[in-house]
Amino acid sequence: MAKISLVIPCHNEEAAIPVFLSAVTPIMDGTGLDYEMVFVDDGSRDATVATIIGFSNQYPNIRLVELSRNFGKEAAMTAGFSYATGDAIIPMDADLQDPPELIPAMITKWQEGFRVVHAVRRSRATDSWVKRNTAMAFYGLMEGITDVKIPANCGDYRLMDRAVVNAILSFPERNRFMKGIMAAAGFKATQVEYDRPERAAGETKFNFWKLWNFALDGITGFSTVPLRMWTYLGAIVAFWSFVFAGWIVAKTMIWGVVTPGYATVTSVVLFLGGVQLIGIGVLGEYIGRIFAETKRRPMFVVGALHGFGNRGVAPVIPIDQAAASRGGY
Repeated sequence: MAKISLVIPCHNEEAAIPVFLSAVTPIMDGTGLDYEMVFVDDGSRDATVATIIGFSNQYPNIRLVELSRNFGKEAAMTAGFSYATGDAIIPMDADLQDPPELIPAMITKWQEGFRVVHAVRRSRATDSWVKRNTAMAFYGLMEGITDVKIPANCGDYRLMDRAVVNAILSFPERNRFMKGIMAAAGFKATQVEYDRPERAAGETKFNFWKLWNFALDGITGFSTVPLRMWTYLGAIVAFWSFVFAGWIVAKTMIWGVVTPGYATVTSVVLFLGGVQLIGIGVLGEYIGRIFAETKRRPMFVVGALHGFGNRGVAPVIPIDQAAASRGGY
């Protein structure tokens, strides 16, 4: 019998856990397949861990990976992939904005032979005007500057075959943009559409700053166009600087007009200084990520495991070893 693993990253989701379990369990039982729910606690400061452990007697399919501190959702999701044992893995949020009613349809598509089944939002009508338009701009930008096709309006909620997850775990980068990595893994894919509901409980953990950094991780992780762009911008600025200098010389020689120097020089210096600082900033984003990769620190550290039988505690699970334990690509 095929086994399904649900991977649920959690950060301060104490209120959402009971609602999640009561909604998901009947749907998973109705599939007739073996399944497990792998919760990954990402350094919660509330009673998330105690709540999950408290429900483990009532729900024997619960597994809990307790990280030693907050590593971020991307790392928590990778930890869940490393410990999931299913033939197909479904990452989803605990707030039920990823509707579990979609799971049977995704399983059906998987059984038809698709290795990846994307859950795609029909619309973003429930989002604010700013979030809706910035999301459209981001997906449009990523489509234009990367070679990887990232499905628009598709979050982390999707079904992936074991082979796909093994491929994802073989990606060694520490600064992980999971949407891009999932798309870069490839494989035969399809999609199912849904309308995204409001959160069932708790509060969102994302704000504008986190979303901005998330977008930077995606752009710098899958494209070098920002670096190349400054080469072209430098060439354009240099060209017009020569044109302007030629105009000053010609005007002086033909009409004897001397351009006042202070305002012109100040404006040019400030403009070029700003362009240079922006270019250094773009370069710094890439260098910072190179520095983080060369240190090769573990992506996550596991403090405790619950519900995994005699597997005990695994303090460190490097990504490449986790991939190897699943049989590789």
